[in-house]
Amino acid sequence: MAQSEPTAPLDGPGAAMLDALFSQSLVGLHLLDTDLRVVRVNTATPAMRDVPVEDVVGHRVDEVYGLLDADEVMALVRGVLDSGVPLVAHIVRAHRRGDPGHQYFHEISVFRLETPSGDVLGLAVAVVEVTEREESRAREVVLEMTREHVGRTLDVLETCQELVDVLVPRVADIAVVEVVDAVLRGDHPPLAPLPRDVPLRRAAFRSAAGGGTGTGTGTGTDADAPQAHPLGDVRALPGPTPYTQALSDLRPRAVASLDEDLPWLAADPARARAIRAAGAHTLITAPLTVRDTVLGLISLYRTRQGEPYDEDDVSLLLQVADHTALSIDNARRYTREHTIAATVQRQLLPRRPSSHPALETTPLLLPPDSGGQWYDTIPLSGARTGLAVGGVVGRGLHAAAVMGQLRTVVRSLAAFDVEPDELLARLNDTATFLAAERATLPTADPLHRQALAARFAYAVYDPLTLTCTVAGAGSPSLVVVHADGSTEVRNVPAGSLLGSEDKTPFAATAFTVPEGSLLILSDTPLPALVASGDADALRRLAEQHRGRPLEDLRDDVLYALAGSAEPGPTALLLVRTHPFPADRVGVWQLPDTPTVVATARRLVRDRLADWGVERETAHDTELIVSELVTNAVRYGSPPLELRVINDRALTCEVRDGSASTPRLRHASVADEGGRGLFIVAQLAQAWGTRYTPEGKIIWTEQNPPPG
Repeated sequence: MAQSEPTAPLDGPGAAMLDALFSQSLVGLHLLDTDLRVVRVNTATPAMRDVPVEDVVGHRVDEVYGLLDADEVMALVRGVLDSGVPLVAHIVRAHRRGDPGHQYFHEISVFRLETPSGDVLGLAVAVVEVTEREESRAREVVLEMTREHVGRTLDVLETCQELVDVLVPRVADIAVVEVVDAVLRGDHPPLAPLPRDVPLRRAAFRSAAGGGTGTGTGTGTDADAPQAHPLGDVRALPGPTPYTQALSDLRPRAVASLDEDLPWLAADPARARAIRAAGAHTLITAPLTVRDTVLGLISLYRTRQGEPYDEDDVSLLLQVADHTALSIDNARRYTREHTIAATVQRQLLPRRPSSHPALETTPLLLPPDSGGQWYDTIPLSGARTGLAVGGVVGRGLHAAAVMGQLRTVVRSLAAFDVEPDELLARLNDTATFLAAERATLPTADPLHRQALAARFAYAVYDPLTLTCTVAGAGSPSLVVVHADGSTEVRNVPAGSLLGSEDKTPFAATAFTVPEGSLLILSDTPLPALVASGDADALRRLAEQHRGRPLEDLRDDVLYALAGSAEPGPTALLLVRTHPFPADRVGVWQLPDTPTVVATARRLVRDRLADWGVERETAHDTELIVSELVTNAVRYGSPPLELRVINDRALTCEVRDGSASTPRLRHASVADEGGRGLFIVAQLAQAWGTRYTPEGKIIWTEQNPPPG
């Protein structure tokens, strides 16, 4: 420490001024010797007015002042004496003599005093009381923490827990938040005053004696702290009490002393017992309100902190309550929209995947209630099944609405027997149209700024040829687990998202699927089920899938995905293939001659008799086959093939090598022909044309035969 120039001894006016300084200064001045004992102290500060000087001089400061962190403060002061490095504007806490329940804050500055020769004389300590400033700063910290930490999630219960974690122990030793039960379901909150019979749910509780996730100092748990009712308890508040009054007129209530003589304690015995057991001595309660509606109630208690709540605390709690109420209302609105979207999604999704003798399916949506994920299994002609999974980018009601529109279009397009790549191209036209409509919305509409896009994968499985044709928009994936336990990840051609401006054509790929295989079709990549992720998950699935219910395998896939990195929204369809019964299919190659019609009728008649088809249905089928074979001979080209399938419907198919499209005509009375397809349409439930690389297939479906 640099030495100052020697000065003359202080006497005369200087000594008088020094005496006046120690007797009149409102800044606390202390001179300490090297043993940290008080040598001199000023007497004009509020803290010294009620303390005799003789009780201070000659004693160490930690012996005469109620320092709350005495060891820490004395260590800092001793450090200044030893090092000579001053301590400036350090905050210490203390309580005054005769007022141990109230905490005061002081700002101290400590300097070492030396002789001109460098000998240490002691310390000079300047003390300024800053209780009001520090309490105001502490309230600002609580407000800042509330804005930063409360309302980070759109979850009512989580928001309430965030609130009590902020308030305990900074403002209260015990904090309780109760929320109108209807708010948790997303329903509209009731108007004030809150009716007495409206139930409230205890949403959050925290005690400084319990520790927990905040800064509580106790060693127990919140479960050990006395509570009137457990978390999750739902009941109406008995009254009249300060709690019911705050919910009635929407004004906070501060109770300075919770003594036994308060008459309202008898109205709520459970709460009175908890107050006595916790040792709470002061209370403040405030309503959670938004636009004259009641969302809930905050109640704060002090047990360790001695001072009662004052007007500043009431003002602080009102500001905290306003922020929390807005956060809870936002969470309630999200819950309501989320519930509506999930309900709409459930109504738009199939109740259960359609069954098939050669196919069983089960879906998996992640998350299950996003509103935009969907799946579908679509019965197609020729015993085939369309498998669809998709997801609209975004969440909520709007995503669910777009999902419903796209699913309807997929079903309509699938009814025309178009190939997967063509179906995606036409579906993309619809998505592009919907995106263009959205772009024309007013700029103030939130949807105007949200681009419409969707992922989609569509596959067609044919159990008679054991082939699967698949195409996708986005980055779909298809995992195949064979009956022998081997696995492969099929390369599904990736296309642009539906609704995007990319005009790249969609592509499809076809491959053979052996009987007894397990297919996992997803609209997104599955890192947990492919080699780049958890390879063991796929191996375990391959080893365990045989003989297990498909729902159990779905759970295994869910667990594998949950153990991987966050997969994001995903729609999956698990498909297990089975052999199609050979005795339920009849296939005949027919010669291209006019006499083949009679042969075709006989072949079909015999096969329907083997299947036990009733006479009227069999007669209609013979007539249908007669008309279809006649058209193939007259207008088509060889080779000709006739196939009947006893499946979910009685299907007749006639294949020929011509790509010309038959057209339904309404012949006039004088016309000699043109009635064939009209007759077929009247006898069959459905009919259509399916094109193949070798030609076309005309098919019909009738009511399924008995059994």
